[in-house]
This record gives sequence, C-alpha cells and structure tokens, in this order.
Amino acid sequence: MEYRNPVLLVHGIVRTSKVFRKMSGYLRQEGWSVYTLDLKPNNGAVCLDKLAIQVADYIEKTFTPQQSIDLVGLSMGGLVTRYYVQRLGGIKRIERFITISSPHHGTKLAYLSNLPGCVQMRPRSEFLQELNQDAQMLDTINFTSIWTDWDFVIIPANSSQMPVGKEVKVPVFAHGFMVRDTRSIKAVASALSQPIKPNPQ
Repeated sequence: MEYRNPVLLVHGIVRTSKVFRKMSGYLRQEGWSVYTLDLKPNNGAVCLDKLAIQVADYIEKTFTPQQSIDLVGLSMGGLVTRYYVQRLGGIKRIERFITISSPHHGTKLAYLSNLPGCVQMRPRSEFLQELNQDAQMLDTINFTSIWTDWDFVIIPANSSQMPVGKEVKVPVFAHGFMVRDTRSIKAVASALSQPIKPNPQ
C-alpha cells in the first residue's frame, strides 16, 4: 500500500471528536492513521483564532516537524483549521485540506448567539472578511470543500462554497449527517487520495 499522511479531524461547535466515530473507522479501515482532538471550550465562548492555536499546539506535539499531514475540518472546525493553515503556518506542512459544511461566508444561525466565536461566524464578520481576502493561498495545496444543498445549520447552504480549490456537493440531508452519511465519508476519502501538488516554496 502506498504511503499515506496521517489525518487530523477537527470537530465543530458543541461537538467533540466523538462525532467522527464512523468516519474515523472507515478511514482507518482504508489504511489511514487518524487523529482527533477536542477543542475547548466548544460552545463559541472563545474566538476561533484562539481555538486554532490549540490545533497548532496539538500538531506540534503530536507530529515531527518533518511530517506532512492532511487536515479535515467540520463546520466551525473548518474555519478553525483554515485559520491555522492561513495564519499560523499550517500552509507549510498541510498537503491535503478538506472542509465539510463549513460557514466560509458565515451562517445566519450565528445571530442567535453573542458569544465571540459565534459573532465571528456571522455573514460579513470582520474575521471572515479578513480570512477570505487571501483565500487564494489555499490553491497552493490540495483544498476541497464538501457541502450539501440540504444544510439547515449553514444558512444559506452555499456559504460552504469556496472560490478556490475543488468543490464536492453531496446530496446529504441535514448538517448533522455530513460526517455519518456514506456519501460524504467517501467524498472525504477520495479527497484524501488525491495526488499532492508540487510545493512551490
């Protein structure tokens, strides 16, 4: 079997790493080494850029500096991991980066809470505008955004689309099933199997 990078899965708001139980099992069965971490707090009480530091610290402690890894972020976790990739040096060691139903352009549901992390996930928030202004850098790695039209947490659902990388739309009903439905799990496995882009650095 060809060599595969270890994969780190990062959950979304009010979730824990347990949300990836089915996806982790599938990926391990297919030959990947799968890692997860629990973001704390996970309720939006701290800013997403602060949570991204937890991702950076976990990667630094878990993997050698020379080890390239692949990264998967679910929902809010997609924004947390994007901040790590775009602002904390992750672009230098991540080879495949996948977001699943992430509010790249915000979700109207975030207006239901005034917690800092939720404010950052509102449409046209300062955090999102700053992060999206140089999203083009994601084109230097294998970036895939996976989303569904039937998402009732990311509102509008097409907020999960990105103008860069590869887009995969799956006909999965409801946000919560995006890590449990076989179609989205196979979409993740397919994205993790893509040949890596030559490193321009």
